[in-house]
Amino acid sequence: MKRVVSVSLGSSKRDHQVQVELLGEQFEISRLGVDGDFERAIAKLHQLDGQVDAIGLGGIDVYVYAGNKRYAFNDGLKLMEAVKTTPVVDGSGLKNTLERDAVKYLMQNTDVVKNGTRVLMVSAVDRFGMAEAFAAAQCDVTYGDLIFAAGIPYPIKTLQELEEIAAKLLPEMTRLPFLMLYPTGQKQESRDEDKAEKFAQYYHDAEVIAGDFHFIKRYIPDKLDGQTIITNTTTASDVEFLRQSGAGRLVTTTPVFEGRSFGTNVIEGVLVTLLGKPCDNITPEDYLDIIKKLDFKPRIFELDN
Repeated sequence: MKRVVSVSLGSSKRDHQVQVELLGEQFEISRLGVDGDFERAIAKLHQLDGQVDAIGLGGIDVYVYAGNKRYAFNDGLKLMEAVKTTPVVDGSGLKNTLERDAVKYLMQNTDVVKNGTRVLMVSAVDRFGMAEAFAAAQCDVTYGDLIFAAGIPYPIKTLQELEEIAAKLLPEMTRLPFLMLYPTGQKQESRDEDKAEKFAQYYHDAEVIAGDFHFIKRYIPDKLDGQTIITNTTTASDVEFLRQSGAGRLVTTTPVFEGRSFGTNVIEGVLVTLLGKPCDNITPEDYLDIIKKLDFKPRIFELDN
């Protein structure tokens, strides 16, 4: 049996393990949260290195993108460099392929995404493939990177502006402790009520709210108006939370196993294992080919019934 483990800086309350068969291979897929403890994450990575088939890094980005430029977070690189033998991924390869295709699928096969749809992407640099796909679909997109990562109430409205701001800010921001920019540990279990009230209008103005679930949940207003949420890493309790919050529909870009959609990092670990190639040799075409064979498509859940 193949083993793929996600080591996450997130809450251990979200840990989960499933066994599934994919393309004739048996997989044990698990998620291990370390409650924001960076040194504990390093120790767990050392323990797993050489003992499992692939490792995903959750609750943190290693690489983010804007245009043709890639930026690396120092904390993410430290975690990745702690693994010497086992293939280790952060989900960015899947975000650039599976999530980009998910938007195309929704536009071609549903009425969720269409020309002019008002979309709030809570963070675009960590999902630049999705951001480009929304722009290509001629949606009215608000990129919330400054709002939700930096607390600056400035909506970015074009990819060009996003790239320009990223080039100015990300070289410095990637040196900061990641917990300053993203909810880790117990912060994943609670809302920031002050900022949720402050930024509520960005949610209410949107028809679709897309991107990282923990950003979405952290700053979600008291009540939505039937918006569609496009994300992943959702548990059964997260789905109920969104229903109670007034979301009308949930679209998960990664497959659902036993009632839970896993993060892109662990699903990328599964694909790397199936491909059997060194990570550096895997191309976007390789990912798209294996995704097609697995028949991964967005999962749509109606929440308002």
